[in-house]
Amino acid sequence: MSTTTNPTESTPNLPPPPSDIDTTAANHGSSLHDTMSPTDRVQRRDSLEKHLQMRPDPQDLKDRHILLDTTAAPALQQKQQELERQRATDNLKKGLATRPERDNLVERNILHAGNQNIAPSLQSPQRELQKHMTQDSLEQALKDRPKKEELVKEGILKDEEAIQE
Repeated sequence: MSTTTNPTESTPNLPPPPSDIDTTAANHGSSLHDTMSPTDRVQRRDSLEKHLQMRPDPQDLKDRHILLDTTAAPALQQKQQELERQRATDNLKKGLATRPERDNLVERNILHAGNQNIAPSLQSPQRELQKHMTQDSLEQALKDRPKKEELVKEGILKDEEAIQE
């Protein structure tokens, strides 16, 4: 059950209307346009024209995804959006379902085995450091290897001149 109240009755929760608002035009059915001065109407019209001239074109609104770029009827546009979103969701689920396992990617050298306990942002610098350490180790081993004469002297290599004779 709803009760209707008379607008002339005063409600204790609402403040009285401000006295500086002219309510005569609203009470007599005349429009706001009729109560405006001619200069106010010209300014309002000029302002409206200015804003309409600065209005972006429909293609710009479509490019910015504000206006839908569709040929469907407005009543069907929401359903079309829902179907497109559902199609994208289905494609994503299908792609994830056929995605290879991590172990398979490691075997194919697509992913590095790496340490799973290290943050991903640190794994690449760790690989670079390991690479440089291995490179330094090989360079040092090549510097420290024995000369050919020493290997011949120890009997590890045979003297090439002796073999040719």
